[in-house]
Amino acid sequence: MTDLKKAAGGEAAGADRRTGEPGAPQRSVRVVMLALMITMLLAMLDNLIVGTAMPTIVGDLGGLEHLSWVVTAYTLATAASTPIWGKLGDLYGRKGIFLTSIVIFLIGSVLSGMAQDMGQLIGFRAVQGLGAGGLMVGVMAIIGDLVPPRERGKYQGMMAGVMAIAMIGGPLVGGTITDHLGWRWSFYINLPLGAVALAMVTAVLHLPKRERTEVKVDYLGAALLTIGITAIVLVTTWGGSEYDWNSAVIMELIAIGVASLVGFLFVETKAAEPIMPLHIFRNRNFSLMSVLGFISGFVMFGAVLFLPLYQQSVQGASATNSGLLLLPMLLAMMVVSLVAGRITTSTGKYKVFPIAGSALMVVGLFLLSRMDVGTTRLTSGVYMAVLGAGMGFLMQITMLVAQNSVEMRDMGVASSATTLFRTLGSSFGVAIMGALFTGRVQDEMVARGGGAATQQSAQLDADSLAKLPEAMREAYQFAVSSGTHIAFLVAASVGVIALVASVFVKEVPLRGAGPEAKFMY
Repeated sequence: MTDLKKAAGGEAAGADRRTGEPGAPQRSVRVVMLALMITMLLAMLDNLIVGTAMPTIVGDLGGLEHLSWVVTAYTLATAASTPIWGKLGDLYGRKGIFLTSIVIFLIGSVLSGMAQDMGQLIGFRAVQGLGAGGLMVGVMAIIGDLVPPRERGKYQGMMAGVMAIAMIGGPLVGGTITDHLGWRWSFYINLPLGAVALAMVTAVLHLPKRERTEVKVDYLGAALLTIGITAIVLVTTWGGSEYDWNSAVIMELIAIGVASLVGFLFVETKAAEPIMPLHIFRNRNFSLMSVLGFISGFVMFGAVLFLPLYQQSVQGASATNSGLLLLPMLLAMMVVSLVAGRITTSTGKYKVFPIAGSALMVVGLFLLSRMDVGTTRLTSGVYMAVLGAGMGFLMQITMLVAQNSVEMRDMGVASSATTLFRTLGSSFGVAIMGALFTGRVQDEMVARGGGAATQQSAQLDADSLAKLPEAMREAYQFAVSSGTHIAFLVAASVGVIALVASVFVKEVPLRGAGPEAKFMY
């Protein structure tokens, strides 16, 4: 057991023993947290900024038919590498592995900005995604090592705030950079942020050194898990868009994914140092947090995708304003996360938050499913705030309880597993809600005489919509509201699973209560 000072370079654990006032350790921890939040922002901003620049990138490099791979390559590399980064941190030490992931991400960013054709950009985005897989895992695992679970609630609002800033600021920053500096700077902008994060982490983060031991890396398990995750992400990305759900390609990917994951489970039972130790799932709370993480990812990213579509198509918002109109959801999420964190720190109690969060999430999704062509922005804003409050209770509590449920030596794999389930949940959420949304929109357009517009009807923006004849525009708006209804209604149904799961969470005391907080490494 090691005092907090050894992680953050302070002089004594907790408050100053003579004055009771916060001393050097708290300042050191806050500096480390600032560096980690910058890295977290780096990971979250990238896709949002690049997404805004994509039309310009295609206009410059061509290769429209390969456009989806710019995002898919990044997503695949991120998801597949996430559990590997977590395990490497557990085996070889957190700090060096984390810094390596930042460097790889920045190298990928530079190469992506220098790409001369779409093929190069796709390849370099995969390099960038490989590094990105270690960013979020590294942040969460270091926080898990540095700050005892009982004290971690103090920083929940900070993490929720970074997420809100990324979701609101990403599209705005991306549009501004693309318009004034060119699309290549949507990648180069990562360099100053990354340099600051590297310098701060190197200077102020001092984790206890591990004794070097000979370990046999679970290469076979890593390969099987990578293949399985890749197959899952490709199924959710291609299904219903590039290929029909019942096509041979999708069926083959499903078969490959299932076979790989079954093989992975078998290998993990035999490996000396499994890439994802199965024993962590024997802990009830950890397994329940994995379920809650998956569902929160399913809901969160689906909402962020389809709410702007509804706001632009039905409520007439511009692309920029539709991002700002998400403020009620994001602000509610940030405020509630901060309050929940403070209460958790002061009382050590947390079971009520997953239950309250899941209940509010289901109610918010149900309310959003009731939006139609006559719903005002004020009304939809209130509905979004209810959903945001639910997500605020869930987003950080899931990671906190998951990390509190494992031994310190498994902190990396616990963090990576929770992150992976949330990532997979987002892939499934976007795929399933997207398929339902698009199918309903196109069916309604056909039923109402949409004609040739049906083929692209799920992707019309506000400007394109204004150019349509009035009858077709009204038909499209009705179709989008109908598509939004079915997508959020299904999401609410999925959210009920989270509510049921949260009831079975066991209130296990959080480690490190009190001013003499310590942590084991």
